[in-house]
Amino acid sequence: MRSKIVMSDAEAAAFLDEQFVVTCATLGHNGFPHLMPLWFVVREGTLWAWTYRKSQKVVNLRRDPRTTLQVEAGGTDYGQLRGIMIEAQTRLHDDLDVVAGVGAALASRYGGVEVPPEAVAQQAPKRIALEFAETRRVTWDHRKLGGSY
Repeated sequence: MRSKIVMSDAEAAAFLDEQFVVTCATLGHNGFPHLMPLWFVVREGTLWAWTYRKSQKVVNLRRDPRTTLQVEAGGTDYGQLRGIMIEAQTRLHDDLDVVAGVGAALASRYGGVEVPPEAVAQQAPKRIALEFAETRRVTWDHRKLGGSY
């Protein structure tokens, strides 16, 4: 049954283009998962985000760069569930040009108009870019079951 619901690479890429929030899980100092929503962009097949440099997720990632990400599209019933779970090693980028580039890409994606890096440069010193280097992926699209499960 599992093999029937796996997304192809093209389907997964299209799914990520349609979605706007990734839930990012890092490990807190007490070993419990710390879950937070993030806006994201896909750059050359890799998910990227940015966040405040002093955020709890950055504190956690400096200690342990392992991350689990989930992007999902629910529905009103089981047969509509779709999603991607990605395990990744997170690379933190604090170079202001890289941070501003990610910020501009996010602003363009979520604002619907092209935004140059200079437009977000004032925010870059307070932010850090997160590059999620994928190590494992699991996908599901229950619509492929055609109502039989």
